[in-house]
Amino acid sequence: MTVWGEKGSSFGTSAYGGVGWVPRQLSHANEFGKQWASYRIDSEWRKLKAVIVHTPGSELAEDLDLEKSLMLEPLDSAKSREEHEAMCEAYRAQGVEVHHVSPVGKTTPNQMFCADLFVMTSQGAIIARPAGEVRAGEERLIARRLADIGVPILKTLTGSATFEGADLMWLDERTAMIGRGHRTNQEAIDQITSVLKEIGCETITVDMPFGTMHFMGMLRIVDKDLAVCWPRRTPLATVRALEARGIEVIFPPYEDNTQSYRAMNFVTLGPRRVMMVAGLRKYQAFFEDHDVECFTVGTDELSKAAGSVGCLTGVLARETAT
Repeated sequence: MTVWGEKGSSFGTSAYGGVGWVPRQLSHANEFGKQWASYRIDSEWRKLKAVIVHTPGSELAEDLDLEKSLMLEPLDSAKSREEHEAMCEAYRAQGVEVHHVSPVGKTTPNQMFCADLFVMTSQGAIIARPAGEVRAGEERLIARRLADIGVPILKTLTGSATFEGADLMWLDERTAMIGRGHRTNQEAIDQITSVLKEIGCETITVDMPFGTMHFMGMLRIVDKDLAVCWPRRTPLATVRALEARGIEVIFPPYEDNTQSYRAMNFVTLGPRRVMMVAGLRKYQAFFEDHDVECFTVGTDELSKAAGSVGCLTGVLARETAT
């Protein structure tokens, strides 16, 4: 029999570990669907369940400084918004939950590129730190929204690290490949490697060619045994790592930089099912020849901002292996 302190003393109460104290029973990973929302991923190809986006508005003003804002051409804000809303409806038609960042206050022109602002893991999100000065602070808005919907934050990058989520791809449940280049530096890779090690995952780093933007533009995985890579630009180590995992690598036909980049800028909806840019007949035929079902959305206006379906979509959740 345990004898506690004198009557009136706090010693022995539940607050101090005494009678009534109930210790937390579950591990962090086992609290998904309970304390945390059940949003997580461990692949690039399993069924897509939830995404997060930002529909652009007045931030795409006619007087936008294109170079400062990292845009290619002036955008019509009304057309951009219409295209983005149509993309959201296309996701809903596929049974995908669509969450919006819903920022309060001034929004930057690039806020709509949600794929850059975080990356999901099997146990929560890693918040990015965009490399361009014009995008500084966008990560704060995505972090707030992720927290609101119940996504745990595993890591917020610090120091001089720069990282954008479109530079990390999951090769399998325990291996992430990160592209080191224009947007993601070694300091960020070191921090990400450390936090992924804590959850039992490893990283492989590859260097990207000068003049390219994101690793997403070089690698898209559409099934457990099929990946699409950009011809003559995808790092050798990427192709070899895919082949070592029994993944067939296919290379779409080359049209020109603009069309080829848009063709790679798709989102995998599930095994051999993708959401891609409309109007790319040669590429769509190529995908369909490899038994990939294609759903298309128009992004002619949004593409003027140097991004498309993949860049616009922050992947929150897929079906997982366990």
